[in-house]
Amino acid sequence: MTKEEKLEIVKRFGENEKDSGRSEVQIALLTKRINDLTSHFDKHKKDHHSRRGLMMMVGKRRRLLDYLSRKDIGRYRAIIKELNIRK
Repeated sequence: MTKEEKLEIVKRFGENEKDSGRSEVQIALLTKRINDLTSHFDKHKKDHHSRRGLMMMVGKRRRLLDYLSRKDIGRYRAIIKELNIRK
């Protein structure tokens, strides 16, 4: 992920361009990295070290989503819908 992509995600989901700590921003950044790694595994099926990192990112995103659903269900539903996480 390039700096420009990261900055665009922070602007889109944060309150301003420096708001990278917001739960929605962290979830969106993890989703971008997860999607990039998922396409990586189409070519490199035996890359188990990176797969472990992917599983850790998925777990972290899950914990952030659980936190957000406990704190503000409206923001949780909005981020789920916008990122199209649930199939």
